[in-house]
Amino acid sequence: MDRLYEFMIRQLDRVDGTFHRYVYDAISWENRMLGLVGPRGVGKTTLFLQRIKEHHSVDDTLYVTADHLYFADHSLLETAEAFAKSGGRFLFIDEVHKYPNWSRELKMMFDSLPDVRVYFTGSSVLDIEKGEADLSRRAPKYAMPGLSFREYLAIRHGIEAPLLSIDDIVAHREGVPGVDHPLPLFKDYLKRGYYPFGSDVDFDIELGQVIARTLEVDIPQFAGMTAATGRKLKKLMAIVSTLVPFKPNMTSLGSQIQASRNNIEDYLGYMEKAGMIAQLRGAEDGLAALGKVEKVYLDNTNILYNLSDGAEDVGTVRETFFLNQTRVGHAVSASRASDFQIGDMTFEVGGKSKGRDQLKGTKRGFVVKDDIERGFGNVLPLWAFGLLY
Repeated sequence: MDRLYEFMIRQLDRVDGTFHRYVYDAISWENRMLGLVGPRGVGKTTLFLQRIKEHHSVDDTLYVTADHLYFADHSLLETAEAFAKSGGRFLFIDEVHKYPNWSRELKMMFDSLPDVRVYFTGSSVLDIEKGEADLSRRAPKYAMPGLSFREYLAIRHGIEAPLLSIDDIVAHREGVPGVDHPLPLFKDYLKRGYYPFGSDVDFDIELGQVIARTLEVDIPQFAGMTAATGRKLKKLMAIVSTLVPFKPNMTSLGSQIQASRNNIEDYLGYMEKAGMIAQLRGAEDGLAALGKVEKVYLDNTNILYNLSDGAEDVGTVRETFFLNQTRVGHAVSASRASDFQIGDMTFEVGGKSKGRDQLKGTKRGFVVKDDIERGFGNVLPLWAFGLLY
């Protein structure tokens, strides 16, 4: 196991602890086992390493990544058992979805090693309720999206913006201390702010690789798909990127990538879980709402800019941002009268000249405008919805 300890120490030496994702303080680390899931590139590994560096000792802690060559001839379970016998107490397993039989071995760890706390990260496609062993009662799952506009301000510019609720925004409490003109920063966020590596010189290339690896490796690996199916997912993503937002026609999409309409529904579901697209559903309650997808979007504006090749539609960018940021803490649905519904509030998203006609007859209707710095009346600035987490 010396190789694993050496690997952990190298990783800890490189981690930066100056900024913590919002999930960091929300995790109940007292759990005997827990999972942190999210799309590629949102900072799950960094969060684990920060936790180890700030709260643990290498004397009783081990960090491993499940695709390490060590596991070519060693199992995770036997590694955990040897770690426990040597006095180990905290085992961090990164990218557990890359290890076959992950859920069964995690369950055995939980049942047989009561003195070892096991924390694992995985792809957002990973479903701990549907693995070989149901871990839902043993391991709470924390979801980690990409950076909010608020987090982007902190990590990229050292600006501490207040955390707002939708009620705060509606009451016009938006504002960033020391920033009189947030719009230039907001425009940069839309293009390269959602991912922590957005400041990299080769961000566009790196994000393209994240998209390709998610579609060609992560989803097929989890769902037991062939390489040919992975290529179909990539083709489907290319088609979706030219249509968003749109109401999906499963038969039409299937014919374009030579797949059945039932498979298309599954593919879109996997792509949504993996952080590639977002599906906006109707506001109906109960069984009537199941499967009723009203619109399909790309997951976030960074992906939209990456795939649009300079031809992005500004209206789509605005709606994508609003949905991406609000869905983290709220149930967002399609509105019959306007764009989005959150509880009893209806939101129409548009530019500076957007009117209020579509809000007539709604109980609590709001116009969310891009290109304005402050709100007034029932008009709200779009950028402020990036301060919700």
